Amino acid sequence: MPGDLRLSEFEADLSQLWAECFQRRPRGFKGTTALSRLVNHVCKSRSVDFVLYDAGPNVGALNRVLLLDCDYFIVPAACDLFSVRAITTLGRTLASWVNDWSTVQALAPDGTYLLPGLPDLLGYVPQRFRIYRGEVTQGQTGYISQIEKHLRIDVVKPLHAASAKLANRPFTRLQLGMIKDFGSLVQPSQAQGVAIANSTAGTAVQREEARAAFARIARRIAALQKGKSK
Repeated sequence: MPGDLRLSEFEADLSQLWAECFQRRPRGFKGTTALSRLVNHVCKSRSVDFVLYDAGPNVGALNRVLLLDCDYFIVPAACDLFSVRAITTLGRTLASWVNDWSTVQALAPDGTYLLPGLPDLLGYVPQRFRIYRGEVTQGQTGYISQIEKHLRIDVVKPLHAASAKLANRPFTRLQLGMIKDFGSLVQPSQAQGVAIANSTAGTAVQREEARAAFARIARRIAALQKGKSK
């Protein structure tokens, strides 16, 4: 389902709708859960098993309702200082949203459609890094280890503190895979509206490399999901 720039107009309303949930106003509950209800309707009508929300890197009102509707979330992280610092904000904000929504759930009248409100960390994906002689460049390798460290400290711990149901599995490996900088392949694939591996850009070898990288992540996600609910 394609996004639309006009979602920014809806996002402007979401802050007020969020406040109305605490006031037990039906409009607040309906507006806050609108995207969730739409997506669930499409899932039922088309027998969809998994939904992936592709959200921007911010902690705004739109991402709040998307994340609170998710069973799990994945952090795509560029190998730079900005990503490392942003992780602290992410963990603190998520924990606050989980706590606030728990309050909303207690206030909601019986029969009200509500978001699950328990987004759990599935892992992270380092992206847009450079490869030199078959290895990640030295300057970016250090950021990958910092991202792993800060996710454990600044996201896993706050989430578990917000709810015992969150971050309660052994986090032996948070990294789900790695997506290097595919450079000139990205823009043509966006223009064509297809995955990098299915575009006409680059060489067959480059496209196959992209396909393999994303396939490894998909298998990792499937393995973590095995035996769990959707």
